[in-house]
Amino acid sequence: MGRAAPSKILLVVVAVLTICFAGPLLFVLYRNVRLGADFGEIFSSSRTWGPFGRSLLLGTSVALLSSIVGTSLAWVTIRTDVPGVRLWRLLAPLPLVFPSFVGATALISGFANGGVLEQLIDPLGIDLPELAGFWAAAMVLTLFTYPYVFLPVAARLRRMPASLEESARLLGRSPMSVFLSVVVPQLRTSITAGASLVFLYAISDFGAVQLLRYDTLTRVIYSNAFADQALVMALSLLLAVVALVVVWFEGRQLSQQLVFADSAQRVALPVRLRLSRIPVLAGLVAFFSFALVGPVVSLAYWVLRGVRADRTSGSLVISTDGLANAIGNTVFVSVVAAVLTVLVVLPFAYFSARHPGRPSRLASSVVISGFAMPGLVLAISFVFWIVNSDALFRFYQTLPLLIVAYILHFGAQAARTSEVAVGALPKGVEDAARVLGAGRTRRFFTIELPIIMPGLLAAMGLVLLSTMKELPATLFLRPNGFDTLATRIWASMDNISLAKAGFESLILLVVSAILTWVLVLRHSEAAG
Repeated sequence: MGRAAPSKILLVVVAVLTICFAGPLLFVLYRNVRLGADFGEIFSSSRTWGPFGRSLLLGTSVALLSSIVGTSLAWVTIRTDVPGVRLWRLLAPLPLVFPSFVGATALISGFANGGVLEQLIDPLGIDLPELAGFWAAAMVLTLFTYPYVFLPVAARLRRMPASLEESARLLGRSPMSVFLSVVVPQLRTSITAGASLVFLYAISDFGAVQLLRYDTLTRVIYSNAFADQALVMALSLLLAVVALVVVWFEGRQLSQQLVFADSAQRVALPVRLRLSRIPVLAGLVAFFSFALVGPVVSLAYWVLRGVRADRTSGSLVISTDGLANAIGNTVFVSVVAAVLTVLVVLPFAYFSARHPGRPSRLASSVVISGFAMPGLVLAISFVFWIVNSDALFRFYQTLPLLIVAYILHFGAQAARTSEVAVGALPKGVEDAARVLGAGRTRRFFTIELPIIMPGLLAAMGLVLLSTMKELPATLFLRPNGFDTLATRIWASMDNISLAKAGFESLILLVVSAILTWVLVLRHSEAAG
């Protein structure tokens, strides 16, 4: 039985949402026309193509490295009997919560003269390299973006049929052979979805590349944000075009790979690592020591220096005024944005997974292109619309506007993961329910939703963690007096209050860990 044509309601909803998501791109196009940018001069200049080439190199490298790291971690924590597996599952998504500028600063301070790492290896007489340039930027961004791959891959692993892997094992294949020849092909859609987000994140990131002195396109955009708007809008359009091209080709690939395999009644039995348990465990300890423990220790080091700064009174010199409100604001706006974003992109996921073709690829491309735009450009577009519209001006610096900005900016993170989840729905079960007379609503809530829930929770987790650390849109669009942990950290770093920034960053990490466990990982494991 073939797939039914998309309903008129679904088509209307997707069309309306596509127009909404196209808003930032339309703004960039409009401003380019109004400002009369000389594209010939801008795009033929080495001032553009040098940073542009470095952006593509960085994005491709980080996407490849994150795919390897995220997929490997997902397989080890979901499919093997490595000791402490529940701990590793909790730790794996946490690096995503570090704002790129905080993570880069933490690692830079650890490598710097007098830093934590130098003090540890000083007795060995080893000189640490300076953390700067391409490899530093690639390493830092990989450490803090691989969860974009880990979360959807882990969700997919929980729903994969057990028969495929177990049959391969019965034929005498080694765990590594089963992983490469059986598991990876089944994960290709999830890996591709996560890698595309990593690529778009890397080419639009500013904080890490600025601190690590790697000259990408976003550094040019930010350095000219208020000095040369024609250049800024032209380069923003270039980033948007790259995003559209990447997403278009990715959508073509996914449309060929999405299959409606039979649902697994149980997950595969854990792979027994036997003699490999110790090396794998040692690898996990080493990786998280560098990706998570190292930055945390570096932040704690700032805090301790702040505590010891006032030697006369011995008092704590880190102000906590307004911190409780900032924590509450961060939790509230992040949870609301995560839930609403998944609800908004779910029609896109169904349209793309069930009805692949040019219309669905176009809609998906528009949604995901917004993720490649720097947050500052997105914020400026919203301010421009609101200030120049009498009907919308009352929404300026309100929570609804801020949440809408989060949805448009982070919809890409939820869209691809949700699409993969919907694409993995078992066709046979759905067709059987339709033949038995189950209506659309009943099929969704009783059959489809329980199956796709792990993927939706993974999508929600991505948006949740990203919203908690979002800075440019929050600074421009938040209500007066509405502080989040990210805005407080930025203000502290701007004032060179490293102890205060370190303390607030640790609070952000703790809150994120709790929310990730309560709202995502706990339910994902139960669903799997």
